[in-house]
Amino acid sequence: MPQGPGPGTVRSRLRRAAAAAAFPLFFGLLAIAPAHAAGSAEPKSLAAAVEKGDLPPLAERLPSVPRVLPVDSPCSAKDLGGTLNMLAGSAKDTRLMPVFGYARLVGYDSDYQIVPDILQSFDVEEGRIFTFHLRPGMKWSDGKPFTSEDFRYFWEDMAKNPKIAKFGIPPELLADGQEPVVTFPDDYTVIYAWPKPNPGFLAALAAATPFDIYRPAHYLKKYNPNYTDPKKVEEKVEKSGQRNWVALHFKKDRAQRNDNPDMPTLQPWMLVTEPPSERLIFARNPYFFRVDKEGRQLPYVDEVALIISNPGLIPAKVANGEADLQAAYLSFPNYPFLKRGEKRSHYDLRRWKSGKGAHVALYPNLNAKDPVWRKLLQTAKFRRALSLSINRDDINKAIFYGLAEPGGNTVLPGSPFFDAKLRSAWSVYDPDRANAMLDSLGLERDEPDGLRRLPDGREMRIVVETAGESREQSDVLQLVRDDWRKLGIELLIRESQREIFRNRVKAGSTLISVWTGLDNGLPGPASDPGELVPSTAEQLEWPGYGMWVETHGTGGEAPGDTPDMQPLKQLIALREAWRASLDAGERAKIWREALQIFANQVYTIGIVSGVDQLVVVSDALENVPEHGVYNYDPGAFFGMYNPDTFYFACPAVDTAEKRP
Repeated sequence: MPQGPGPGTVRSRLRRAAAAAAFPLFFGLLAIAPAHAAGSAEPKSLAAAVEKGDLPPLAERLPSVPRVLPVDSPCSAKDLGGTLNMLAGSAKDTRLMPVFGYARLVGYDSDYQIVPDILQSFDVEEGRIFTFHLRPGMKWSDGKPFTSEDFRYFWEDMAKNPKIAKFGIPPELLADGQEPVVTFPDDYTVIYAWPKPNPGFLAALAAATPFDIYRPAHYLKKYNPNYTDPKKVEEKVEKSGQRNWVALHFKKDRAQRNDNPDMPTLQPWMLVTEPPSERLIFARNPYFFRVDKEGRQLPYVDEVALIISNPGLIPAKVANGEADLQAAYLSFPNYPFLKRGEKRSHYDLRRWKSGKGAHVALYPNLNAKDPVWRKLLQTAKFRRALSLSINRDDINKAIFYGLAEPGGNTVLPGSPFFDAKLRSAWSVYDPDRANAMLDSLGLERDEPDGLRRLPDGREMRIVVETAGESREQSDVLQLVRDDWRKLGIELLIRESQREIFRNRVKAGSTLISVWTGLDNGLPGPASDPGELVPSTAEQLEWPGYGMWVETHGTGGEAPGDTPDMQPLKQLIALREAWRASLDAGERAKIWREALQIFANQVYTIGIVSGVDQLVVVSDALENVPEHGVYNYDPGAFFGMYNPDTFYFACPAVDTAEKRP
């Protein structure tokens, strides 16, 4: 049964894990040595550069102990390569590539256990002392050494620099409010030691959008006057149009946005096209640290082409054979249409399981600016009434062919915490009870079929906001609108771009938003329950409270002392108790209590879950799992399955050449 990793596990277990990870490395190296000598492991696309002397040979580009993945390809090195085409709805989707590449200090394997990746190994003592062992000889994509200096720079020059870390030490580096003692014994060892356990530390490093505790120091120092002539830095600031060196440093550092081709990376592919562009190319990283069992450097595919298209046209383009691997922007209602195109366009349509707690969920904003709506949205009875009035069975039949699971936003059956009662809590269709609850709140109608009125006399019109990226969400809202109209509440839909959508929620301008449910629908005792609790400003249901927790009270909004806030405060306390405990039984108890509160308070209104993700795979693309779980965190979408090991059938096919 899948469950979260054990970041608080004692040293002995993690040493065994590190040893197990190192075991295949020994045998992998036996295969690498003769391959290096013969030069057969050199990727074809890099051979010319090596021959000219523009690039060192493979033996000098790999770390002394690369990570060996238990895969191989029947193709010879000269037949591997090609261009993998994917479609994107925006130039901002460049940020998907570090997710898919999924090179992390530590990462999840297919059993949702955390294993070393960029790291050669790691030790954990008492859940509070983390010793990281780097791979000697490992390099950034520009060939510069990857060492403990990259960790030191982040810790001393960024995390502890108030000009850069405006809210202080990042929360991932605090345990019960205390920062660690960070030491760098040598070039390949880094130690983080806290007075108390920091059980979420490894999970933060392994996340789809990870908390990176290192930076390419040699690159960023060029924009830091403490390391480069201040006059030269100031010239760069003026040329860039930024306010000061801090703003320029921030702009150059946005690795997760992946929009700076000059920034060195450890990912399998690196951006080589200057945005904006309708076709963004990600070339193979010649210094990538993973190899296959035969000693051949990964990735197998030479480059990924991210082709920007109108999101609404992407399913049609996929059906026309314009993508080699695609899941983004495909929704379940596209299934019949895409199925018909399989033979004509030479692809296989697969259905992967979803790991989300709900496929569609509504998020009442407890930090809404409008004082009248805010009070209502903070009232559990009102949220429960909205949920009870939704006919989820009709939505399931009308949009998901009856194949989804109606219910609230909670963990999935694969989690040890799944409880069918939590899924059905306040989510069974009961419009009579919903009407009675609204009546008891004093929300009256002038006429039996008219709109109810707010306490200040305004008619009840709720604007539900969406990022406009999912036709399914819009279709679901159309049906919810009909259900809420029967209650005497009019639902209006507002679509905006994702960044505007997120900013409006954070500003309190949004009353209710729509998104997917819990990112991690398959948690175990060691999984951080932060999704159920105010923890970050990115949470749609309580961004202000989340920021308050995230910034340790220096930003956001503190929960008040009203009765409506007590369950929310209890959730915050439960997470703190989880962070302080290393006992799996105690953590499991905390999880169950938090899930009970979360479901009973209806902080989010789940609609349906269990909707499969459609995955289209070109007939020429090999090694892509037939069945999988398509989830953001944990999982990193395709990342957990190592896309660097996907390859085109021999001989390598550059799909860009075979299309008109």
